[in-house]
Amino acid sequence: MSKPVLFALLNAWWLTFTPISHASPIHGLLDAYRNQGAEAFSAKRGEQLWLTQRDGRRCGSCHTDDPKAPGKHQKTGKAIKPLAPSVNAERLTSEKTIKKWLKRNCKWTLRRECTAQEKGDFLTWLLSR
Repeated sequence: MSKPVLFALLNAWWLTFTPISHASPIHGLLDAYRNQGAEAFSAKRGEQLWLTQRDGRRCGSCHTDDPKAPGKHQKTGKAIKPLAPSVNAERLTSEKTIKKWLKRNCKWTLRRECTAQEKGDFLTWLLSR
């Protein structure tokens, strides 16, 4: 076998079996939250945040108790696609969108912005769903 043919075969094998790494926006955000002082993230704390209720509002008020299920906005009645990326490939694909919705929904639900720790815990939990 000639060297060019062997090289082409090895190159094809390498490209076939070597995973191509695409930086996930969620992992970039988790790194950013760690850099802001967050400690190890906990899916359990993320779930507790999901279940936290304040003034009759909680995440499940619109998204249901199961983030894999479709929801409906409590005030407007607008349909909401499932939040879990395991059943909705459109979720958690844009850092800008993730930041926007975390800010908006934390303010609506908790009446304040979430901390870096809370955001990281929540995203960790959501990825586990």
